[in-house]
Amino acid sequence: MDAVFTKCEKCGQPIYEKDLRARFNVCPNCEFHYPLSAPERIRLLTDTGSFEERDGGLFADDPLGFEDYRQRLEKARAKTGLDDAILSGTGAIGGRRVALAALDFRFIGGSMGSVVGEKVARTIEVAGAEELPLVIVSASGGARMFEGVYSLMQMAKTSVALSRYVEGSWPYVSVLTDPTFGGVTASFATAADVVLAEPGARIGFTGARVIEQTTKERLPEGFQTAEFQREHGMVDRIVHRLSLKGDLERLLGFLP
Repeated sequence: MDAVFTKCEKCGQPIYEKDLRARFNVCPNCEFHYPLSAPERIRLLTDTGSFEERDGGLFADDPLGFEDYRQRLEKARAKTGLDDAILSGTGAIGGRRVALAALDFRFIGGSMGSVVGEKVARTIEVAGAEELPLVIVSASGGARMFEGVYSLMQMAKTSVALSRYVEGSWPYVSVLTDPTFGGVTASFATAADVVLAEPGARIGFTGARVIEQTTKERLPEGFQTAEFQREHGMVDRIVHRLSLKGDLERLLGFLP
């Protein structure tokens, strides 16, 4: 119902849910960025009617026979309407065609299993073959350990695909959203010509507690936020979600 209110988890102010949806899940009071699904992310970034999905119908297998994994996959597909934790294809941003992929955290935490890695690699290959700029939006907890080494292999697969793509003259823009962690951060998400991030996005390789236990050192406050990463050179620019398409248009506008 359009008249339903929700309470912002950041500022505590009531928000009309229809207003929240209209602003692509950004609070109108404090500008807090809630998670955004991959289909809505595509709608936000691309020119109306320009997106064409590629590589649909790829479904993850259960190579390890991991307990309850098939059930988790079925539940995630029913919940999201997606084949896996990614939506990929080509579209236009400000009239310029791009190859585009967006991860969806609703699907088992946006984890990178064999299908996500394959679709990312194929998107990169399409960008290279068709001489298109590449845009990938990440929202992931990292590797999908239900698939074990098959999941970890996707880091190498996507990195090799990127190494071939960057030999050309077209740019790769990576957009980091909350959260971007693990093998996604360690592979394609941060290996870009330009790295953008949404305000307040949590970005890192592993959790703070694990790092502190391993290094035996106290970590700086907020060291895994987009703002901290920007200050220390890991992120080039922090961009409000509602300004993101405009920023991408300007970046792509530098191309011949």
